[in-house]
Amino acid sequence: MLWDVLPTGKQPGGAPLNVAVHLHNFGADAQIISRVGRDDLGAKLLEFLIAKGISTAYVQRGETHLTGVVKANVSDTNEVTYKIVQPVAWDYIQYDDALGQLVAEADAFVFGSLVARSPASRATLYQLLEHARLKVFDVNFRAPHYSREVVTYLLQQADVVKLNHHELTEIMDWFGAPAAEATALPWLAERFGLQAVCVTKGADGAALWTDGQLYQSPGVPVTVQDTIGSGDAFLAALLTGRLAGQSPADYLAFACAAGALVATYQGATPAISAAQVRALAAAPAA
Repeated sequence: MLWDVLPTGKQPGGAPLNVAVHLHNFGADAQIISRVGRDDLGAKLLEFLIAKGISTAYVQRGETHLTGVVKANVSDTNEVTYKIVQPVAWDYIQYDDALGQLVAEADAFVFGSLVARSPASRATLYQLLEHARLKVFDVNFRAPHYSREVVTYLLQQADVVKLNHHELTEIMDWFGAPAAEATALPWLAERFGLQAVCVTKGADGAALWTDGQLYQSPGVPVTVQDTIGSGDAFLAALLTGRLAGQSPADYLAFACAAGALVATYQGATPAISAAQVRALAAAPAA
């Protein structure tokens, strides 16, 4: 939970925050676990969450470290790069029993690799994973803030994994296995005991392996403003459909449309609705 600093100014960000906002947009009761500093940037992030309808009950306030900041380079609209300040408040998320109970009662617990860069938050994440019913790993590599050892452990813990095509190639290279999605996705599912594994491919859509079957969904053509938050909206939509018991083909198409719709806006968390996403998914190709 942090600020993305762009050439046009700063905006709230961090993949878990973005996913939570979009889950809320799609009708879910989403809570976020994070930590901010007792500073102006932290106060404004809390105000942002409240304005978006997200509770701040599980966002800790730290005295020692500042609220997180990321400098985003958007010169390539299709491949944003990031410089992530360290250490910051979210590197020091503390475990407590209330967090454990929250995760134990949730339908799903969504987590990424970035929060595990620091020992304190990594230890908290590992404890929370022990309580989760459905563990959803949003891989979300941000060099140099991850390691093969930690990512492998998180894959072992996960039930559902979402990653992009670059991350899929890197992970399969670690294990000396081919990265072609038709073989890589079932390989990962078998190796790590996953219920589902999904790879996003930008404008080319996404592929999903679940229930012993590969599903493909093409990209939805749009005019891109920026891709910040597109993957987070994709994951929120994917999870919404899966938890609702929709067919994999249907919720994969819905997720691709959600990611495309967010890319037509500047910023990660535009106020989109499930109805808008469905309308885009149903629109004839130009």
